[in-house]
Amino acid sequence: MLRRRDLRGVQIDSSLVLPRAELDLDDATDVVRPVVEDVRLRGEVAALDYSERFDGVRPANLRVTAEQIAAAVAALTPEIRAALEEAIRRVRIVHSAQQRVDVTTEVVPGGTVMERWIPVSRVGLYVPGGRAVYPSSVIMNVVPAQIAGVGSIAVVSPPQKDHDGLPHPTILAACSLLGIDEVYAVGGAQAIALLAYGADLADGGRCVPVEMVTGPGNVYVTAAKRLLMGVVGIDSEAGPTEVAILADDTADAAMVAADLISQAEHDVLAAAVLVTTSEALADAVDAEVERQLATTKHVERIGEALAGRQSGIMLVDDIDAGLAVVDAYAAEHLEIHTRDAREVALRVRNAGAIFVGSYSPVSLGDYAAGSNHVLPTYGTARHSSGLSVQTFLRGIHIIEYDRDALAGIADHVVTLAHAEDLPGHGDAIRVRFDAAT
Repeated sequence: MLRRRDLRGVQIDSSLVLPRAELDLDDATDVVRPVVEDVRLRGEVAALDYSERFDGVRPANLRVTAEQIAAAVAALTPEIRAALEEAIRRVRIVHSAQQRVDVTTEVVPGGTVMERWIPVSRVGLYVPGGRAVYPSSVIMNVVPAQIAGVGSIAVVSPPQKDHDGLPHPTILAACSLLGIDEVYAVGGAQAIALLAYGADLADGGRCVPVEMVTGPGNVYVTAAKRLLMGVVGIDSEAGPTEVAILADDTADAAMVAADLISQAEHDVLAAAVLVTTSEALADAVDAEVERQLATTKHVERIGEALAGRQSGIMLVDDIDAGLAVVDAYAAEHLEIHTRDAREVALRVRNAGAIFVGSYSPVSLGDYAAGSNHVLPTYGTARHSSGLSVQTFLRGIHIIEYDRDALAGIADHVVTLAHAEDLPGHGDAIRVRFDAAT
């Protein structure tokens, strides 16, 4: 089922390209452009029209009422409520440590630069609701925004035919547990457009435009985020989920196979890649995948993902070669199943998140490790980070020099201004001293 590629004896460097799922954002952007423009012009009515067209249901109201949110949390089973509350607690612990403090640096006597960290004022958080239900994504988006100090948070999630046009009740319940009361029953590109442009609502309220949109979604959500980047800030352009596992002959084949299957469960385009020094492990994982797949729920979806060009097994000579492969691949999720796993993990340069050893599976990070599961995909972990408190903060420099401090650097500033043929810049320095004389 898993394609196999033998990289033993091959010189591996950062130019190595491993197959990924085909994701045509240009075509998707052409599809969503008229949707986005229609929502900009017609607001709520257009958003409802597209929900009816794409989701097969037209919500009675775009905004979910406080009573509907309260009813969702009241209906939670004790087990699910406890699990959500514990996940929230752990994510808060980790993200609270990411808070930034203002720092003032004295460059020279009388000359300081302060860096202030100011939160985005209003954000829109997208929570998917297609093949699966993602209350965990509510937690991963809301908690860092709250810790950053974002004052206004709106959540959007697709309406569900089975729930009277509301987002899934577990998503609403997660919002309630986090104190979020502004939720809209809308998904897809129309949701991103609604957040970006805002709209007057039939109930007399208004969805105020946001300054930033975060959260994963399908290719059309991603295309809408790309299209509206600049109108709003975005966290990233999310692609299909992916896991890479670096393993040697000490790895447990059953665990490795289960972790590959767990990520393939998300989507037919999900990527599951094993990089190993052991041909025996590769054979054992193949057998385990076949065995476990026979009893799993979403067998067709998983089977298609595992058989796709984006998934496979890579055989390498040694751990050094394996590290070169996974760094070149820059996976969203990277598991390390080797001897001295922590030491190996600390040598990795490119990954969205790294899961160390046999008892740190990606599933833990998806829900309750305390880490964030909104991570860079499609190789963007080479230059981008996952969602964090920092995502919702802006660093602003505050420069304060007195006369003596400016005088001490004036000649250099004037020199550099003339070197760049911008004499007006130099004159803006000189005038302060000419006027004084």
